[in-house]
Amino acid sequence: MQQCINIEAEVIHGKKIGRAMGFPTANMSMEGYESVDRGVYRSEVSIDGVSYRAMSNVGIRPSVGGKELLLETHIMDYSGDLYGRRLCVTLVEKIRDEKRFSSIGDLKEQLMRDYEYIRSR
Repeated sequence: MQQCINIEAEVIHGKKIGRAMGFPTANMSMEGYESVDRGVYRSEVSIDGVSYRAMSNVGIRPSVGGKELLLETHIMDYSGDLYGRRLCVTLVEKIRDEKRFSSIGDLKEQLMRDYEYIRSR
C-alpha cells in the first residue's frame, strides 16, 4: 500500500485556469515538499472538520506555461472561499505522471477521466 503524504500550506491565488475548465482548484506552494513526485493524485482534504475527496496535481503545469512547482487541488462537493486558509492535503494515490498536453481541450478531457476515476473510489 502506498504511503500517504500530507502537505500543509496556505491557499494562494492562481491564474484561475482550472476554474475556467470546470475544475476550480485551491493552489498551494510546494516549498518544503519539493521531493514529492510530480503527478496527479487521488487526495483528501479536511475543511472545518469535514473530509472531502479531492483531485490534486503536483507539478509545474507544463500545458499552460507554468514554471513554479505548485500543488493544485480540486475539492469535490465543496464550494467556498479558501484564500488565505491553511489546508492539509493528503495525497492518497498517485494515478498518473504530470504531462504536457497538446491542447487545453486534451487536458480537460484527461481531467474529466481523472475526476471520474477518483469519484469512483
